[in-house]
Amino acid sequence: MSFFELGSAKKAEIEDRYDIVIIGGGPGGITASIYAMQAGLKPLIIEKAIDGGQMNNTQAVENWTGFTSVGGMELSEKMAEHARAFDVPFFYGEVVDVELEGPEKAVILDNGRRVASRVIIVATGSNPRSLGVEGEEAFKGRGISYCATCDGHFFTDKHIAVIGGGNSALDESIYLSKMIRKITIVQNLPKLTADKLLQDKLNATGKVEYIFSSVVESIEGDTQVRAIKIRNQETGETTKLPIEGMFVFIGLLPNSGFLKGKLPLNRFGYIQTDGNMETEVKGVYAIGDVREKEVRQIVTAAADGAIAVYHAARTYFDG
Repeated sequence: MSFFELGSAKKAEIEDRYDIVIIGGGPGGITASIYAMQAGLKPLIIEKAIDGGQMNNTQAVENWTGFTSVGGMELSEKMAEHARAFDVPFFYGEVVDVELEGPEKAVILDNGRRVASRVIIVATGSNPRSLGVEGEEAFKGRGISYCATCDGHFFTDKHIAVIGGGNSALDESIYLSKMIRKITIVQNLPKLTADKLLQDKLNATGKVEYIFSSVVESIEGDTQVRAIKIRNQETGETTKLPIEGMFVFIGLLPNSGFLKGKLPLNRFGYIQTDGNMETEVKGVYAIGDVREKEVRQIVTAAADGAIAVYHAARTYFDG
């Protein structure tokens, strides 16, 4: 069975009621579904796009235990196959609303269908904020990355550009400096907005230079990124910067818009939970990258899914 058959051809006949409805079919959601089946529960995964979520945008995953290196799409396929081996049903659609009051919850799909459940697990993830410039889509996974931990080692001893000047951009740049030959930070403001301590740490590496008051207008290359076109916002002058890779750290967008007013979100839109992944609404959990947390990785999303179901099975289904 091919990856694309997993993501589109095999659709579950949706029922009116499940024990656990999991919104999102990434690593957290898939792991949660497997643990639910093992607990003797009846789960449903609702995925609006393709199995695996953001994993599919990663060229190679080299920090998933048991695989020295595995393609993001291949890992997505293997996870989905694992769930289907346990007869986990997948339904492809989008959740546009939720009903969370009372012991029985429900999700409302974009086709108007209502699906009831005793427990809901939100595993909708987040998306890196994109630049939205020419060439960005074409070179994603071919020199453009949004995750230093995931992809930094692919750029050992190379000259890269980092887009962004906030805490995240500098924190990730400090991590990258351990392997990168040179980092050029492109910031749209006249100065950095990151904490002074981070600025000092990055400057101490001796590997960084800055281009201020400038934005990326386009990205160029062949099979890989080779250069970016930069425009100075004060003078209007455009220049071309030759690079061998590019990291974009201008923020993440959690996929939680449909939950505003329904669940507690922090000021960035991430869902707040306790250590069991449960929100303040009993029977409603959030896992993976949509949850307020420090580390957003495939392995932590999967762990969140296991913890949520472990707690839910013993709290809402025991006996």
